[in-house]
This record gives sequence, structure tokens and C-alpha cells, in this order.
Amino acid sequence: MQELTDLKNLIVSTLDINKASDIVTINLEGKSSIADYMIIASGTSSRHIQSLSERVLEEFKNSGVYDSKIEGIDSKDWKLVDGIDVVVHIFNPEKRKFYEIEKIWSEIIPKEKVII
Repeated sequence: MQELTDLKNLIVSTLDINKASDIVTINLEGKSSIADYMIIASGTSSRHIQSLSERVLEEFKNSGVYDSKIEGIDSKDWKLVDGIDVVVHIFNPEKRKFYEIEKIWSEIIPKEKVII
């Protein structure tokens, strides 16, 4: 589990260094089967969001998560980088506010285990 925490911290650091904003981590361990951590961040433009997603993907692969991939490749407002046990959402701020993923997960997590 320490390796997973280190990976999460590496991804958060990568997002921070590359000027992502409002970085939030959600611990899903034992609460969902989709991942152990979800990281949500905002980018300033479609190019910034694309760059952040590519940088995160590179860090996953450098860390041995070879099956990682980017979803939403055609979207200008949102990317999901699937690092298997760590999932990263990168939004433009307006879309992030619209979807309110942090709120959804904060309401679900305390109540029950989610299996998807």
C-alpha cells in the first residue's frame, strides 16, 4: 500500500509542478472497486488540460503502470487518466463545477461501498 501512496503523491506533485489548480485527492480504498485513489484537478485551457494528462500518463508509465491510458482524448474540457489504482480527472474549471465529482464522492463514501 505504501507504493500506491507514493504513486498518488508523485501524481499530485506532477500536477502541482505543472501548474494544475485545485488539486483534490479522494481515498477510495475499501470503498470502491474502481480505484484506491481519485485525484481531481483543474487546468487553465484545453492545451493545458491535454499537457497535464500527457504528463500524468508519462509518470504512470515511468512508475510501471504500463496499462494506463487517457480517456476523453477528443474532449477539450475533461480528461481522465486511468492509472488502474489511481484515477486522475483533469477538468476545465467550469466543467468541474458543473459535474461536482468531489461532492458526489464525498456524499457516497461515508454511506456505503460502491461497486462498479
